[in-house]
Amino acid sequence: MVLVGSLADSLGIVIGSLLGILLRNINEQTKDTVTKGIGLGVIILAIQMGIQATSFIIIVISICLGGLIGEWLKIEDAMGRFGLFLENRFARGNGNFSEGFVTATLIFVIGSMGIIGAIESGVSGNHQTLLTKAVMDAFMASMLTASLGVGVLFSAIPVLIYQGAITLFARFIIQYVPDALLDIIMDQISVIGGLMILAIGLNVMKLTKIRVSNFLPGILVLIAILVVQYYYF
Repeated sequence: MVLVGSLADSLGIVIGSLLGILLRNINEQTKDTVTKGIGLGVIILAIQMGIQATSFIIIVISICLGGLIGEWLKIEDAMGRFGLFLENRFARGNGNFSEGFVTATLIFVIGSMGIIGAIESGVSGNHQTLLTKAVMDAFMASMLTASLGVGVLFSAIPVLIYQGAITLFARFIIQYVPDALLDIIMDQISVIGGLMILAIGLNVMKLTKIRVSNFLPGILVLIAILVVQYYYF
């Protein structure tokens, strides 16, 4: 089944979140420590992803144009409203629900591992990358749920839709993309994803309040620039 990897990753998030609910009774000081630990881990991950950049000019242009598009589309506001809808529907009175949902969704969907794994699932039926990501996301979900609440559990929905869509798209389109171009795109997606994940880490640590969701179109802008550069320059 082509969506095995995506389903496993979403299930891992659900299982991790359920385990995290059991840890929610820990005191606020411990929660704060755990949250900042997650933030530090996310920042280190972002740095590792970001050092692969071959052209920071393209990355900066992509993320800035993506930010303009995201602000115009109000992606952050839309995700926040969806989080509040889920909060009102499933967790009335939980003030952290929307924050947990948005933060976890961004952490789980941004990054090359999910994209590469989804493409592998669609092209070759190899789900190993997404199965590995499922284990990692389960652990992250348990920690996030303990500190940010049950909203993290519902991030499994957009993760399944996002990765599943990439898998199905790859199954039909990837045959038209040269291997060299695909390698370039994956490397640079990792870089721009690293910048976004760095912003998430800073937000988790309460050092900033960056509207990270609005940068997501930057990934599409980056791909478009790289395609044009590959074929015409």
